[in-house]
Amino acid sequence: ADPMQDQPGPDELLGSVIDFLRETVVPEAGPRTAFQARVAASALELVWRQIEFGASGEDVERQRLIGLLGSSAPLDQLNEQLADALASGTLGLATPGLVDHLRATTLEKLAVDQPQYSGYRAALRDEADAKKEG
Repeated sequence: ADPMQDQPGPDELLGSVIDFLRETVVPEAGPRTAFQARVAASALELVWRQIEFGASGEDVERQRLIGLLGSSAPLDQLNEQLADALASGTLGLATPGLVDHLRATTLEKLAVDQPQYSGYRAALRDEADAKKEG
């Protein structure tokens, strides 16, 4: 048997450290250390979400940009091309798929960076309601 298979994965390791910080360090520490432990736990949760959603979200974002721009460049270059096309007026809100792309990209980034943000939660509810009606 491969001993590496028995080791916890990154999500389990991050979860354990986050739980330790929130459940052990914060209650037992003084105010300054408790604050720092909460900040550290939040930073680790962000890393966890980046690992969980980041790569797949970037792949989907890139595919949408390829469809919009007709170019298969790397994601950072595609975003530069998009910004240039928007600035020059080559693309605009009337461009098919553009508004959907901008909305989807924003929601994907909020899922990683600010999943508790009230505007993000409201947008998810709106999407769920629209799917029920449609």
